Amino acid sequence: YTFTCHIITMTHCHNKRYLPAGISDHLFSLPRPHGKSFAHRSELKQAKRIVVKLGSAVVTRGDECGLALGRLASIVEQVAMLQNQGREMMIVTSGAVAFGKQRLRHEILLSQSVRQALHSGQNQLKDMSIPVLEARACAAAGQSGLMALYEAMFTQYSICTAQILVTNLDFHDEQKRRNLNSTLHELLRMNIVPIINTNDAVVPPPVPNSDLQGVNVISIKDNDSLAARLAVEMKADLLIALSDVQGLFDSPPGTDDAKLIDIFYPGDQQSITYGTKSRVGIGGMEAKVKAALWALQGGTSVVIANGTDPKVTGHVITDIVEGKKVGTFFSEVKPAGPTVEQQTEMARHAGRALASLLPEQRGEIICCLSELLTEKKEEILSANKRDMELATALIDRLSLSTAKLNSLAIGLRQLAVSSRDSVGRVLRRTRVANNLELEQITVPIGVLLVIFESRPDCLPQVSALAIASGNALLLKGGKEAAHTNKILHQLTQEALSIHGVTDAIQLVSTREEVEDLCRLDKLIDLIIPRGSSELVREIQRAAKGIPVLGHSEGVCHIYVDNDASIDKAIDVDSKCDYPAACNAMETLLIHKDLLRTPIFDQIIDMLRIEHVKIHAGPRFASYLTFSPSEVKSLRTEYGDLECCIEVVDSMQDAVDHIHKYGSSHTDVIVTENEETAEQFLQQVDSACVFWNSSSRFADGYRFGLGAEVGISTARIHARGPVGLEGLLTTKWILRGEGHTVADFSEQGSMKYLHENIPIPQGSFS
Repeated sequence: YTFTCHIITMTHCHNKRYLPAGISDHLFSLPRPHGKSFAHRSELKQAKRIVVKLGSAVVTRGDECGLALGRLASIVEQVAMLQNQGREMMIVTSGAVAFGKQRLRHEILLSQSVRQALHSGQNQLKDMSIPVLEARACAAAGQSGLMALYEAMFTQYSICTAQILVTNLDFHDEQKRRNLNSTLHELLRMNIVPIINTNDAVVPPPVPNSDLQGVNVISIKDNDSLAARLAVEMKADLLIALSDVQGLFDSPPGTDDAKLIDIFYPGDQQSITYGTKSRVGIGGMEAKVKAALWALQGGTSVVIANGTDPKVTGHVITDIVEGKKVGTFFSEVKPAGPTVEQQTEMARHAGRALASLLPEQRGEIICCLSELLTEKKEEILSANKRDMELATALIDRLSLSTAKLNSLAIGLRQLAVSSRDSVGRVLRRTRVANNLELEQITVPIGVLLVIFESRPDCLPQVSALAIASGNALLLKGGKEAAHTNKILHQLTQEALSIHGVTDAIQLVSTREEVEDLCRLDKLIDLIIPRGSSELVREIQRAAKGIPVLGHSEGVCHIYVDNDASIDKAIDVDSKCDYPAACNAMETLLIHKDLLRTPIFDQIIDMLRIEHVKIHAGPRFASYLTFSPSEVKSLRTEYGDLECCIEVVDSMQDAVDHIHKYGSSHTDVIVTENEETAEQFLQQVDSACVFWNSSSRFADGYRFGLGAEVGISTARIHARGPVGLEGLLTTKWILRGEGHTVADFSEQGSMKYLHENIPIPQGSFS
């Protein structure tokens, strides 16, 4: 059954039978013990008891007369969803005054129109003025309607609601406080959502006291302070305060350079400049912050967020509970180091200094890092051993050795040499007109975010590429390599320090989620995920306005032509050298003329010897009486000793298959027919296209790039293995002597020349 319980200022409930077990008479004497609030956003998923405060601007229409029904419905849906997950939800709501104003205005207009019609005897009415409506009267007229609306909305989700109206005086009387507590606990026990509001019909002015001076006292001046007090006294885990702003800014929103504060710590309020109150609220942001800090001191975590933005309203509450970076999170635990935003700012500033260094100086930094990898190998291997002892998977990827470090050092020294021809290189020089010259030069992209899994050797490689290209760098490594990444980053910063650009490369080691990092679109210029296809796809989905350089999948094909050499056709290096790599073969295309030939038989035998599980494509299966398991999808990236075999009629058929089912990563033709091979190389639209070679050659080191930040299948900017060149962009520099565009008009005195000027080899701007 469904019912609604209306409770008006609980003043006479003395029956102790309604007190749940464990509730003492002194429950409200002090809030929860200090320090029980959540320290990090990710912990908000654990919140069991949640108070949602809806400000006036959230529930009220823009004309301040009536309720914003769409917003209210989406909020109710989210609260109902969390309630049905087993959480205990409470709502502190505004809106009675606005709803009552709407009703009273309607009644007054109706009354006036009837009187005027009776008086004049005509249907033509004079202009009618609406008297100023007293807020308490509006509240009295609107409270029942507001509650009826909540009841109707929650009923759609089979959830019962109950109304509780309170005033500040109710919290001054110990018996009333106990009664209120008992009522709320009983409602929560019965899985009912209490909807709480100040009794604006009779609310007195705030009682003067030592307001907000300690955890024991807070006046109920508005719904912010009411929500904070109820959250603390009910020992709620989380208070979500929804308003008409994104959260707390370091200066009034809308002003120049106003920045949203992601995490706010006690003691930071001195650095905040508050703006005005909302159009309909009575609290303002300063009141919200004071109430939030009071609740935090009492052990309740707080998030202030926007409940009016149509883009986020439908999921703002659930996003907060899921730990996403929404609004301002109040925390008592201040991290020892800088925030991610601060790290990015530091990297950008130092990165500009790095880019201004001479190429030789950047090369010196890379050479220094190369030497440190050798000199400090014992420290590196010791840290790596600690990671290995804690690891439960991906041991091979995580492991470092003396040989690996030596190989890294050699690659870095090669990169140091090539870096001398990177930033500032002149690509084009044009004489636009007399004494007006134009240059196009290479410049860094800006701030890079590289997210990598398991492999700690990625850190010095990517760092060296960033140094060579003059880019600032944020590194987010997997926690499984935390100790190794830490020592490698320290060595990188030691190398950077020789030219005073230590902060240009930052290691992100906070609890930030990848999705949160991907939202720093105003700070990060390019994201490069290095790791599994799953990681790359996750980053591509999460990136908000930041370009992602990577590949979503590595569905690589080997096409064995009817003119293939038997020796080259049976080379299984593409599949078996390292099947988990993104450049490993996943689909083997066989020309139909090779079926039931020695070449085909030997290919199958070799795959079986290497324990490669074979899946049959639809056409291949049709040729066989007893076929292997048929593939579920021809777009599968197995990443293991498995592959698909499919039959094609011709080279052109193979090309069409690759374009339909491939991922534009790496595709290979095996043939002795040069004409067929050249057609394949030209027609296949992939980042890497090979003839008679293993697909595993698709790698920056093997291409002679010294190192790579990843492999890109994008068609804009870098493609294939991305080395130094892929981390550069261009800018145009014009040198004139007071030239104006008007000089080149039809009536002007000058004409465009556009003469190309030869560029000396190794020329830098």
